[in-house]
Amino acid sequence: MVELDWCLRMILAAICGDFIGFERKTKAKNAGIRTHALIALGAAMAMLVSKYGFFDLLKITHENWAVDPSRIAAQVISGIGFLGAGTILNRHNQVIDGLTTAAGI
Repeated sequence: MVELDWCLRMILAAICGDFIGFERKTKAKNAGIRTHALIALGAAMAMLVSKYGFFDLLKITHENWAVDPSRIAAQVISGIGFLGAGTILNRHNQVIDGLTTAAGI
């Protein structure tokens, strides 16, 4: 039953990414449906692994270990920030392009 909940969360994240990507595609912007759906799905999957993936190790190893689920979450946020920063382009004629794409990601 728990696995069904995790799958529903990932599907919901992908659907939310689809909505954002569809809105961007209708305005003929970069990073459309597939990009936003994959980023949302990957972020949701990493969060689920971060939150629920390591509690079974506590039973096997030591009972006094502490699991910090925020460590993977912090790296996901940093990685998505780098993806967003990579979409911002500064052209030679001083025109900056890709700010809304970076904000969307």
